[in-house]
Amino acid sequence: MFIQTQKTPNPNSLKFLPGRKVSNIDSVEFTNPNSTDNILVKNILSVDGVESVFIGLDFISVNKNLNSDWEDIKHLVISLINDFYDLGNELIIDKNFKENSRESYRDIEKQIINILETKVKPAVANDGGDIKFINYKDGVVKVKLQGSCSGCPSSTITLKRGVQNLLQHYIRDIKRVEAD
Repeated sequence: MFIQTQKTPNPNSLKFLPGRKVSNIDSVEFTNPNSTDNILVKNILSVDGVESVFIGLDFISVNKNLNSDWEDIKHLVISLINDFYDLGNELIIDKNFKENSRESYRDIEKQIINILETKVKPAVANDGGDIKFINYKDGVVKVKLQGSCSGCPSSTITLKRGVQNLLQHYIRDIKRVEAD
């Protein structure tokens, strides 16, 4: 998917155009990642420097703070939008959208996914990579590293010192993290 960007009259706002309808309800603005369970909106709001996300019928506008540079934000937002659509999602905001789209996951898996998507994914995306939750069983979390992270010599250190320590900090039942 090719996502175009378009400048707006506000130099701290950039419009992202995925070339398809993104919402089937009226426009909505988000400034707090805790105000929604929409994972794309949460992820965009977790990008350092992003202050708000505005969803229109066929576009997403992202506002940044004055001290941030679009070159540090733009590629992350495009990657998050692509990931969202690559998972088979049709709309970002849907009047039929179930705010908890992880209904089939157990509570601990929902916690793991939330931590990966809000705390880990932005960091690995900054290096041109991605991390995907595969499964959780008997204290072991399996993830898939993609992009620049796949096959990277420091990926073991990233998994053990970064991802594993972070998940163990928030969820005591986790024993280790493994790459799939």
